[in-house]
Amino acid sequence: MELISSAERNRLFESFKQDAFHLELRDDYSVPDEESPFTSWTRGESVDYSFMESWTQLIRSATSEGKTVRRVRVITEPHTPYIQWEHETTGINDEAGEDIRWLPRHRLPEGITFPMQGNDWWLYDDKLLAVGHFDDEGRVLGSEVITAPDVVAECVRVRDLLWGLAIPHGEYQP
Repeated sequence: MELISSAERNRLFESFKQDAFHLELRDDYSVPDEESPFTSWTRGESVDYSFMESWTQLIRSATSEGKTVRRVRVITEPHTPYIQWEHETTGINDEAGEDIRWLPRHRLPEGITFPMQGNDWWLYDDKLLAVGHFDDEGRVLGSEVITAPDVVAECVRVRDLLWGLAIPHGEYQP
């Protein structure tokens, strides 16, 4: 399996035409850029959110062209500290134009199975998947690009189901 880097995956934002959708299924992410801000937040210290600038610029660029960028976060309640922090910082994503919704695991449809062995994925224009792969400590290894129509169609189906069930960020109260 060939993996592309996070930077290469982010370049997919330059080529999609209408919609980018991210499904997040983890309750914790070990992202090196976030370790120091997250640690500061857990200590009650002020947090420098400048690490998010490259992401928010990417989102602003896409949404200013009329494209949509959406995300569903499937989360466990009660929340892990990381999810609490993510909820608190989601306003930054929202201001950039990303539409984020929350779906507590206990609200998932009975018997649902997630495509891609339960890995997170980005779906671009209902044609291309970038499936995230992680090591045993939760660190991102890279993304696998998939264009197989049957796999993409299953992800479209799951996206549509979950999007309809998920709670918009402004309405979700942890």
